[in-house]
Amino acid sequence: MTRARQLAPTVALWLVLLTMPMWIGAIGGYTELASRVVVMALAAMALNFLLGYTGTLSFGHAAYFGLGAYGAGMTLKYLVPSTALGMVVGVVAGTLAAALLGALIVRLRGVYFAMVTIAFGQVFYFISFRWNSVTGGDDGLTGWQRQPLAWGPLRLDIQAHDSAFYYLALACFAVSVAAMALLVASPFGRTLQAIRENERRARFVGIAVERHIWLSFVISCAFVSLAGTLYALLNNFTDPRALRWDMSGNFVIMAVLGGMRSFWGPLVGAAVFVVLQDYVSSHTENWMSIVGLIFVLVVLFFPRGILGLIQRRAS
Repeated sequence: MTRARQLAPTVALWLVLLTMPMWIGAIGGYTELASRVVVMALAAMALNFLLGYTGTLSFGHAAYFGLGAYGAGMTLKYLVPSTALGMVVGVVAGTLAAALLGALIVRLRGVYFAMVTIAFGQVFYFISFRWNSVTGGDDGLTGWQRQPLAWGPLRLDIQAHDSAFYYLALACFAVSVAAMALLVASPFGRTLQAIRENERRARFVGIAVERHIWLSFVISCAFVSLAGTLYALLNNFTDPRALRWDMSGNFVIMAVLGGMRSFWGPLVGAAVFVVLQDYVSSHTENWMSIVGLIFVLVVLFFPRGILGLIQRRAS
């Protein structure tokens, strides 16, 4: 009975996600908004794998999100009009960059780690901003669009049907979340949490702290790169703002807003953030002030986030 009560919220969550295109229009939303929620939730949960479970704050995850987006878009525009190949190239580009740069900064801690991740992220931002002939500069990368997916006789037209793209994004989200859940529950995940709680003690018992933080950083960036490819495919467009430091700040806000010590917290935070952004921005240009006020109130009065508040009320 206890296990059934524990599984019920997760089952309800997946039912909501699986049926979202069917009911979101009834509450004033649209399928593209649902896709954006899922994509940004994946990015926030990817960041939370590093922040919530390893205790390492990165303000440069937008760099790998943007590399995933540009990798997908540039593959479709310049190489082969293949959605699947574009996604693979985007994830590989983001993951390789994270592996190389992570090795350089893995010994830094606290604000020093966060600031260096911003610095590297801004390097990628200015490259995309200045390299007009390839990236389109400030105008963005245009002149391409996502292509239908085909597996033998099966064909999924993700360009013509928004709901088809939503379920592609949801499938990527489901696989990524399952992988993260397995990693968190594994000895590797327990080791990351031990580092988060007391790095000195973890080092004393023989844990290779730097190696584990590097692996956590690379895994986190791989998932956020996948989110970046989906973000570019959703919009059939990407621009340097996908790499800018404030996009990283949005991921942090989503994770903290929903509850960064909770596995599903970033999903809740991303849903609240994206829906608020869509609704409030249609009424005022100062939408970020309202989101910022809500964020401050949550941090001050509900440090475990919105999901933590819901769980406390339900118990």
